[in-house]
Amino acid sequence: MAGEGSGGGGAAFEDEAEPTITIGEYIEGIEAEELEADLVLGGDDGKECTYGGGYLKRQAVFSCLTCVPAGVGGVCTACSLACHDGHEVVELWTKRKFRCDCGNSKFGGHLCKLCPEKDPENSANSYNHNFKGSYCTCGRPYPDPEAKEQVEMIQCCICEDWFHEGHIGLNSIEEIPRDEEGEPLYEDFICQKCSPDCYFLKLYPDTIWASSMQNSVTQVGTTDSTVMDGEPSHCKIEKKENGALANHLNGENISADDNFPKDNAAPEKASLDDSSDGKCKLGMDISTNTTLVDSEKEMPFFMSKGWREVICRCETCTNFYGERGVAYLMNKDDSIEEYEKVAKQKREKKLEQQEGAEANFLNSLDHVQKIEILSGINDMKNEFQSFLESFDSTKPVTSEDIKAVFENLAKKKRQRLS
Repeated sequence: MAGEGSGGGGAAFEDEAEPTITIGEYIEGIEAEELEADLVLGGDDGKECTYGGGYLKRQAVFSCLTCVPAGVGGVCTACSLACHDGHEVVELWTKRKFRCDCGNSKFGGHLCKLCPEKDPENSANSYNHNFKGSYCTCGRPYPDPEAKEQVEMIQCCICEDWFHEGHIGLNSIEEIPRDEEGEPLYEDFICQKCSPDCYFLKLYPDTIWASSMQNSVTQVGTTDSTVMDGEPSHCKIEKKENGALANHLNGENISADDNFPKDNAAPEKASLDDSSDGKCKLGMDISTNTTLVDSEKEMPFFMSKGWREVICRCETCTNFYGERGVAYLMNKDDSIEEYEKVAKQKREKKLEQQEGAEANFLNSLDHVQKIEILSGINDMKNEFQSFLESFDSTKPVTSEDIKAVFENLAKKKRQRLS
């Protein structure tokens, strides 16, 4: 009861006043929200169904639980707006190699308004429990109605499930590679369930691994021509029955008293294009190095920025990636970072087009029309300034106040034209 304990009147509500923000802060907030939406949607304007584009490399996907309660169907941005408005829709952010299902056999006669002619099913689509509104190993929804506060989640680049930071197999979330401001130092995350399928990454040196101990992540993009510099710290040395150590990278035995031979342990220095001539950067058949995961605790991987540029693309390695279903790791366009980069470019182009349209509009006006518009803008500026200077800041702004402002503007316009 809000009035209890008060001396009467409106004094009891003084502490309940809403915080105020400037117009500039409000506009900045709107622009930030628009940018976030563009990053999620990949710059998609949501006007056309993406079905005709086939299985897109990556796109925003939504699951309509009203039409498909089992959670085995996904729709594109445009269909979520045009065909499923008012339905229970789950936002899945992005999925790779997905084709819009809207209106196919899974939707029980609910036809797509934008693209009604579709195959009964998209057999190459993949669905996980995210499509039912469940995430992480805990299977909770997001946002979680039972949580006191919503905690951050991160997406595995392999299975594309989302995980709470406290549920990824680390002793502490402080182990997640971040800079001093809390921003991630990693480009991709691989969950502990998927990491055994990517054991071959341990054959590479530290340049592909994001570390929470560093202040800034090592960049390994196309400007770095040396990718095999130093010994791969993730390559294990295993104790053998005869007391010798086996270097799994080269298959040679060395004495337990000897140091790890740098010249032999590390792969030969190679440029990013070395595998184009058929030569493997690792100098081995990675499919035979399964010993790297023997007795290994399943742990998540945090990959450094640009790491996809480093992995070998020789025929043997490429075939191996395909057999394990992770060939997309060779494709830079598959990464979320590249997806958001393209989204930003589309947004900048859209803003430039809007500015161009405004300029073209002004250029199409004659001198009298331009003067009229500039006078109107100046009158509005002066009227709002006068209103703010004379208004009692302790009182709320009402619809009547706003109405009075525009009535005064209309009055001044009539006076100017009379």
